[in-house]
Amino acid sequence: MLRTSLPEIKTETLPGPKAKAIIDRRAAAVPSSIRCAYPVVIEKGEGAMIEDVDGNRFLDWIGGVGVLNIGFSQPEVVEAVKAQADKYFHGMFNVVTHEGYVSLAEKLSGIAPVKGDHKKAYFANSGAEADENAVKIAKAFTRRPNIIVFSGAFHGRTLLTMSMTSKKAYAVDMGPFPDGVYRAQFPYYYRNPAGMPEEAQCDYYIDSIKAVFEQCAPASTIAAMIVEPLQGEGGFIPAPLEWIKAVREICDENGILLIADEVQSGFCRTGKMFASEYWKEVGVQPDIIATAKSIAAGVPLSAIVARDEIMEAPAPGTIGGTFCGNPLACAAALKTIEIMERDHLADRSVEIGKKVTDRYLAMKEKYECIGDVRGLGGMVGIEFVTSKATKEPATALTSAIIQECVQHGLMVEGAGTYNNVIRFLAPLVMTDEQLAAGLDIFENAVAACAVRQ
Repeated sequence: MLRTSLPEIKTETLPGPKAKAIIDRRAAAVPSSIRCAYPVVIEKGEGAMIEDVDGNRFLDWIGGVGVLNIGFSQPEVVEAVKAQADKYFHGMFNVVTHEGYVSLAEKLSGIAPVKGDHKKAYFANSGAEADENAVKIAKAFTRRPNIIVFSGAFHGRTLLTMSMTSKKAYAVDMGPFPDGVYRAQFPYYYRNPAGMPEEAQCDYYIDSIKAVFEQCAPASTIAAMIVEPLQGEGGFIPAPLEWIKAVREICDENGILLIADEVQSGFCRTGKMFASEYWKEVGVQPDIIATAKSIAAGVPLSAIVARDEIMEAPAPGTIGGTFCGNPLACAAALKTIEIMERDHLADRSVEIGKKVTDRYLAMKEKYECIGDVRGLGGMVGIEFVTSKATKEPATALTSAIIQECVQHGLMVEGAGTYNNVIRFLAPLVMTDEQLAAGLDIFENAVAACAVRQ
């Protein structure tokens, strides 16, 4: 059974002959700007495993970039979507009410750790749409025009979210961008300025927020600050709790809303249903959560959750859309959350994350090229450098490791401002045997590529 199988490459080369033919067709039919770095054409997916059209089997540690926390083709989710499809595919929520939307809004309002006694939720289709909608309702509530985002942030590829996203490789030739988006420094402690004492590091990053107020836009004009509890594309960097406490204080003092971008970190990925539950444990709650990816096991859906007074601020007709909260997606999401809670996938995320982190830390002691290991739960990043002393990003080495892994049946993906981080985003239903096999493939790839460096 594919769900419990181990990685196996059967063809002499990758891609195999059938996969190559389809990849060639892709090149002729699809813009090359939609990149794909892997010689894999999926035929079937189960659990944490992919079988390609040539019969090769890959262990997937990318999970659709965080979409497949409950794995490929979860049978109960498949049945829930089939049951909904037998009734109707579509019912635009701005036109007709369907109960799945209401039930999912009730469920998310009950579990999302946002400020307020009574919350409401509504839905969009993608993470970028969730982030845009979070900004829209923050502006409607505060009646302020500006927002603050952070270095290393990734929020999407729409016009507004391209301006919010830090890495402008995602926005080449796409400007001009919307005004009113200002950037402060995210606390990337591994790359603090040389000589900075540990006790000064939090203040250093908080001061960069205050510099925005002084040099770019007064605090009285800022509607919201948008923070990823654990930066994804930026390199899997957790927001330090001491820092987020200070950010919350600044927001409260100045009437600014705090938005948690949980597009990638939500739904058990970090060992909690939402990563901002770690914030709640130290007395901090966001005003708005924007989330997506694993919410519906691969069916397009995203969500925005906030307390009543915020949600009621936008004028009628300014939020919503044709496919937002599609009935098939809501059915998938309700079943996905049920499975996550019933099967304790947040606990499984902690268990997997500890095994991965322990192995990575042991590797860090062995290999000069590993500079840092960090994360929360089953969302772990490993950063590669040319030397521990200089911390110079090892971009070419990171790319080589990714390609070496896939040749042996393990799919991993890069990240980071300098493209020198490999992220662990594996489905949380992966077996212990698959995890052990993947860790062996990964370490062998690091060892082999480090020798060639």
